[in-house]
Amino acid sequence: MSASESQSTTVGVQTDGPVRIITINRPERRNAVDGPTAQLLYDAFVDADQDPAISVAVLTGADGVFCAGADLKAVATGNGNRVNADPAGEIIGSLGPMGPTRLLLGIPVIAAVEGFAVAGGLELAVWCDLRVAADDAVFGVFCRRWGVPLIDGGTTRLPRLIGQSHAADMILTGREVEASEAQAIGLANRVVPSGQSLEVAVALAHEIAALPQGCLRNDRRSMYEQHGLPLGDALANEVRLGLETIRSGETQAGAQRFAEGAGRHGKPA
Repeated sequence: MSASESQSTTVGVQTDGPVRIITINRPERRNAVDGPTAQLLYDAFVDADQDPAISVAVLTGADGVFCAGADLKAVATGNGNRVNADPAGEIIGSLGPMGPTRLLLGIPVIAAVEGFAVAGGLELAVWCDLRVAADDAVFGVFCRRWGVPLIDGGTTRLPRLIGQSHAADMILTGREVEASEAQAIGLANRVVPSGQSLEVAVALAHEIAALPQGCLRNDRRSMYEQHGLPLGDALANEVRLGLETIRSGETQAGAQRFAEGAGRHGKPA
């Protein structure tokens, strides 16, 4: 790993070529996120997104746990998570209670999930584009048990990701969802042996980083922006972003590589 590495008290940051690895480092709290940690996570992802050398970020947790959600004990000390509602509706880009959950980054993010990804930790996981889960990982809306609401996109992103029926089962019951079921319903993209989620997520990040980035980012942007748009508007936006990619020269360069024999028969280009 590591061209560069830094660590605050509760958030670790490593750089592995074009991949930025961000680690929640509060193992004594099962990586539950308090207010200061939320700000550090937000800042780490903004920094990764603004770094032209970074193509993909990976989010994980220290010591075999992804994240147990918001740190409810921190509320008593005045270090609890901030919950703000912007009356002007400018919520995208603002600091979320768990940190980066109101950001729509230009780069993709992969969650490497070991152990528990529950409550706000589940919301962090579904904020990511992809999830690589250990075979003993557990997902769940555990905050259902304490009357703590999903306020970091859980009621919005989870139904969009796995469908309303599966999401309702998780949101209304708060039950555990193990890795095998998570993969079956589309919550986990990859399931790997325990202890290997970070390694696999970083390898996947490098695969994505090796692809033509302008096209990848524009297609990803179109995928997210189509939510809530009428079909015609969504298709028009797709064409607009596609033309932006074509005009950049990236498509022509890819076609030239193909014409010269690269990427035939499913081989990497």
